[in-house]
Amino acid sequence: MLSLLILAMLVWDQRVHLPAFAQSGAPILDSQPPMPPGTPKSWAEAAVRNQLSIIQDDGHPIRYVVRVVNRKGDTTREIIESAQGNVARLIQRDGKPITAKEDAAERSRLNAILASPGDFLKHEQRNGPGRNYALQVIKLMPSATLYSYTPGQPQPPGASSPQVVIDYKPDPAFQPPTMLSELLTGLAGRVWIDARTGIMTRMQADVIRPVNFGWGFVARVYPGGHIEVEQTLVDGRRWAVSHVDSNVTVREMMLRTINDKTKMNAWNFQMLPAPMPYQDAVHALLAEKIPLQ
Repeated sequence: MLSLLILAMLVWDQRVHLPAFAQSGAPILDSQPPMPPGTPKSWAEAAVRNQLSIIQDDGHPIRYVVRVVNRKGDTTREIIESAQGNVARLIQRDGKPITAKEDAAERSRLNAILASPGDFLKHEQRNGPGRNYALQVIKLMPSATLYSYTPGQPQPPGASSPQVVIDYKPDPAFQPPTMLSELLTGLAGRVWIDARTGIMTRMQADVIRPVNFGWGFVARVYPGGHIEVEQTLVDGRRWAVSHVDSNVTVREMMLRTINDKTKMNAWNFQMLPAPMPYQDAVHALLAEKIPLQ
């Protein structure tokens, strides 16, 4: 649960778009462009405004393949963003094609969505709060965080334009107005902002102090966690999260402590001409021929 809230705070809107802008751990080029105009905070404020627009952009749907590796397993799915929510089809498990039996089960599940639209729509309504959480917390970042230019302005390889590089840390004067915003009091890291568009292309976050939710009764995030998020431009029209690597230790509901490691990557981004009904998305996935074991 908490790792999702952390991702929501950074970029998450329950539609994870995951080819990598730069692979996690890739060497950073030590070039030193001139210091950009404005202030670190003004760049951060612009990046936040742009990120809010990205999260709320429903007019440029995408079809893509996403691989998620976490404590629940290693699965690869093809995703279509429909007007009512994401529709997914399992195509690989543990990096290998699924079996004919698994494919039959997926087809049965997708056909059941067509037969019982109410269940699908209820599921998407339950996912709706994720976007609201992201919007609420991201809006608070400029007031909750102190920003400074990173010495040397280290540039990532492969960037198509100069990147403004900013370090950030919690502002001790910040008073979290909500339980979720408590998270902002424990994160520090670095952010890369595209100088041409003002879009965040990469962000690193470290949990530098314990963070309690509901005085620790709801959850506690332990220090030492690390998160990396990258974004890429799809077809020149839409920015999407291109890579997520999260390693966070969380205690939930005073019951269990979890070391939550999650890696997400995607490829085969295709910009769709317009939002489609979820039924059309289901039919498109069912029509796709995939390799089987």
